[in-house]
Amino acid sequence: MHPHRAAIPLVATALAVALAGCSLPGADPYGTAIDRSDLVTTTPPGSGELDELRWNLPYEPFSIDAMRSFNYAENTVIANLCESLLRLTPDLETEPGLAVRVDKPDDLTQIYVLRDDVEFWDGSPMTADDVAYSLNRQLDPDNGSYFAGYYGKVASIEATGPFEVTVRFTEPDALFEQAMATAAGAISEQSFTEEAGEGYGTPQTGVMCTGPFRFASWEPGRDLVIERNDAYWDDALHPKAERVEFSFIADESTAVNALRSGEIDGQYFYLPPAGLIQLQNDDALTLDYGESLVFFALIGANDTGPMADVRVRQALSAIIDRTAIANVVLQGAALPTPSLAGPDYWGYEEEAFAAAYDEFDVDTDVERAKALLEEAGPQDPIVIGIQGSSAVHEQTANVIQAAGRKLGLDIRTKVIPVEQFGNLYNDPAAREGLDGFFTTWYGNFPDPLEAYTMFVAGGYNNYGAYDEVSDQVGAAIATLDPAERARKVIDIQAAVTRDVPWTPLVSLPTILVQNARVSGATASMAYLSQPWAATIGGTESK
Repeated sequence: MHPHRAAIPLVATALAVALAGCSLPGADPYGTAIDRSDLVTTTPPGSGELDELRWNLPYEPFSIDAMRSFNYAENTVIANLCESLLRLTPDLETEPGLAVRVDKPDDLTQIYVLRDDVEFWDGSPMTADDVAYSLNRQLDPDNGSYFAGYYGKVASIEATGPFEVTVRFTEPDALFEQAMATAAGAISEQSFTEEAGEGYGTPQTGVMCTGPFRFASWEPGRDLVIERNDAYWDDALHPKAERVEFSFIADESTAVNALRSGEIDGQYFYLPPAGLIQLQNDDALTLDYGESLVFFALIGANDTGPMADVRVRQALSAIIDRTAIANVVLQGAALPTPSLAGPDYWGYEEEAFAAAYDEFDVDTDVERAKALLEEAGPQDPIVIGIQGSSAVHEQTANVIQAAGRKLGLDIRTKVIPVEQFGNLYNDPAAREGLDGFFTTWYGNFPDPLEAYTMFVAGGYNNYGAYDEVSDQVGAAIATLDPAERARKVIDIQAAVTRDVPWTPLVSLPTILVQNARVSGATASMAYLSQPWAATIGGTESK
C-alpha cells in the first residue's frame, strides 16, 4: 500500500483523546492531511526591490564554514554565500554551477571544467587552485569535514589546468558527483581561508566565497547579516534584496508571533510548529509545503542497551501508529512512512523503487511486538533524547511511551536544550545514557542510497554499530549503472527496514512561511543547497 494515501484510521481518535492534555493548537485528527500532490518547489516571484529581508533561523548557526554545515540553520545561510561546483534546482535536479560540465574519461576519473568569469567577493578571480584547495580541505581527515563520507573513495584532487580540476577515485563512486551540488562541493578562496585558519566561518571572520550574497556581519546571540553581491556572475539569480538579516528565534511560539506581527518576513520550518494552524489561517501570510528529502525518525544512539537488541527495536517499531502521529501530532503536515527513503528520493528507476516500497506498510502489529519482547526477555528502561522547546518531540515521545506501557516497556525521556541537541550527532559523550533520540534527518540529493550510507562499519552516524549492510552499501556506491544500483539499494532497504537500526516515523515536507510583503523563496528543500534568497522580491502588499 501507499501509506500516504491511506484514510485516517479510527485509532487517530483514540490518540487525539490521549493527547488531549497537551494537544497542539488547532490539531484535528479529522482534518485534511497533506498528500504528495500538494507539494511544490517554488513560490510566485516577487518583482520589487527590497532594502532588507528579515528571515528567521530555528537556532543560531554553529559555523558558516561549509565544511561544518550539515544542519538546517547553517546551510540555510551558506546556500546564499558559498556556491558549489554543481547546483541543486528547486525541482531537486542537478545543473551546472561553478563547473560548466563534468567530463568522465573513465569510471575512476571526473574532470570538472570551471567557469572562467567568476570572482570572489574581494574581486579576486576564482581559479582551479581555489577549487582544488576547497575540495582537498574536505578530503583531509584532520579537518573533520561533516561531508567526509562523500570523499571516501577519492584518491586525489588536483588542478590540471587554469579552469580544470581532476578528481581520481580508488573505485567507481555513484554519489560523489551528486554531492558536488551540496555544501560538500562548496568553494572558498584559498588565501582568505588559509589566513583565517580556525577562525574561518566564525562571527569574527566570516567566509570568502562567490555567491549572490556576501558575508557582512554576525553578532552572536542577535543576528547574522548578508549583503547583495552586485558583481555576481549569474544574472538570472541577481538578488532583489539589498541585505538579508537573519534572527535566531528558537522558541516556536515566539517565532510564530514574530511572523504574524510582521517582525520577520519568513522562515523555513523543519518540523511543524505548535502554531501551524495559526499560520495557515492568517491572511497576511502564505504557507507552502515543499518537496523534501526529510524524514522524522528514532535513531539508535548506542551499541549497548535495550535498543541494541534487534527484537526490541522491531517490537517498538511494530507498536508505533505512524499515521496517527502524522495526522495528530504533526497536524496533518507529514506523511507516514515505513522506510527511511520515501518517494521524493526516487531520482532514478522510479518504478523499481515504487514496487519495492509497496511491499511495506505502516500498520501496527501488537501481537508480533508481544512475541518479540517475550523472546527478548525483561528490559532495562529505554531512554529517548528529545529536543527542548519542540512540541513534536514531546508529544511523539508521549505516544511511544503510552504504547510501550501496554507491552511492559519502561520508556523515559531526557530533555536536551535546542542549542545542545546538535551535539548528539557528533559527540559520543552527549549520547551517554541515551538509547535513542529523535532526528529530523535530510538527504542531500534524490538517491535512495543516500539514506542508507550511514550504515557502514565505523560510519560517522552509525551510532548503533549496525554493520549488517556495510558491504552492500559499499558495493552499491561503486555501481554506476542506475538499474543495477537500484536493485542493490532495494536489497539494502529491505534489510534496514526489517532490522530498524533507525525507526522511520514520517516523511516531512519543507514548511515555508512568507508574509504578504515578499514572495519568491524556493519552496523545496533545495533551499539548503542553492541560493533561495536570491529569488525573493517585494510584492504590491505592504
